Amino acid sequence: MSTVIYWLRQDLRLDDNAALLAACHGSRLLPVYCHAPAQDSGWGFARRGRHLQAFTRQALDGLRQSLRLRGSELGEFTGSPADVLPRLARHVGASHVVCEHIAAPEEEADVAALRHAGLQVETLWQSSLYAPQQLPFALECLPMAFTPFKRELEQAALLPAAPLAAPETLPPLPSGWHTSEIPPCVEPAIEPRSSFPYHLPPFHGSEAAARAHLAHYLQRGLPHRYKATRDRLYGPDFSTKLSPWLACGALSPRRVWQALKEFEAEQGASEGSDWIGFELMWRDYFRFLLLRHGAKLFHAAGLSRQPAPGHDASAFRRWCDGKTGQPLVDAAMRELAASGYLSNRLRQVVASYLIYDCGCDWRAGAAWFEAQLIDYDVYSNQGNWLYIAGRGTDPRGGRRFNPQRQTDEHDAQGSYRALWGTP
Repeated sequence: MSTVIYWLRQDLRLDDNAALLAACHGSRLLPVYCHAPAQDSGWGFARRGRHLQAFTRQALDGLRQSLRLRGSELGEFTGSPADVLPRLARHVGASHVVCEHIAAPEEEADVAALRHAGLQVETLWQSSLYAPQQLPFALECLPMAFTPFKRELEQAALLPAAPLAAPETLPPLPSGWHTSEIPPCVEPAIEPRSSFPYHLPPFHGSEAAARAHLAHYLQRGLPHRYKATRDRLYGPDFSTKLSPWLACGALSPRRVWQALKEFEAEQGASEGSDWIGFELMWRDYFRFLLLRHGAKLFHAAGLSRQPAPGHDASAFRRWCDGKTGQPLVDAAMRELAASGYLSNRLRQVVASYLIYDCGCDWRAGAAWFEAQLIDYDVYSNQGNWLYIAGRGTDPRGGRRFNPQRQTDEHDAQGSYRALWGTP
């Protein structure tokens, strides 16, 4: 093998990166990231919003710095991988591409297009805590609910593999490499009310910021209170805040698990620290669900036999704009648009409100979350929206949240609504 293109996708890190290590077997290496061109969501708004673009920019800048310390560089291009990578491969004399495996229809189609163009593409699965081959059942037998999935993993006493160390050196760049096409920078939103203020250095998208945040979270003993605080609506410490870095791949779930177990060895396990592991298992479940069922999770019926949902375009627009007239929902939607972040509790509340109170298509809501969330992840986004809509793996057939009850339980004093109650 001579020159290898390492195509970065949702794995913007050097640590615990099996695909990168595989790409290093070539004599020369060119790390590349493809920025998607502007796209419409199909629902009347841009597919990718400013928050995720800005956070990704931070992650890529951090990655470039790490690559340069190892004598390498990051090539950035705007365009579809099917257009960019074959042309680049011809320019640098490469025929082999290595990347992580993302089991979503568009991402699978990108890989197929590269192979059709004559490139050898090696994909490696590396975004989950447990590897698919570790599961105590065949993927075709994946339980159709999370609880039996979790029970089977616990009964099998599975342990995640240890995270892989980052390479100390990298192969040299190919001689034909000259420059990249870095797109215009999208400035982060400066929003002091945000629970994830990514305009501040501790919350930047880089791998270094991710590792520092994880260490700081553990040093303060916050895992012990996680279960008691995880349903709060705002603030930097009520949850781990690891999801944006996990979503873009600046942080590995196996690295989180290892750090969590080291924390428990020193400070003792607790219901809170156990619950963080439980959340990582949920994250895995949605990954295996998409790996198992593929494009079905993007269809109107999902995994159900229900008819296609109706859709009220005007009600959807009011929901997006935070103008439904329901105070908690409107405050949450304003926070989402202004900051790119929303607590897990509020994500469930607003999703339920869109589906059951506004009478809208769940896929429109999933698309809006894709456009707005700084921690957008195709697996969790599809899985959670289908779950709320009763078209996924919820054994209850969907989750409808009463917004007034949620207000009484989680914002009785009105502090969250006061914080986000005005545009």
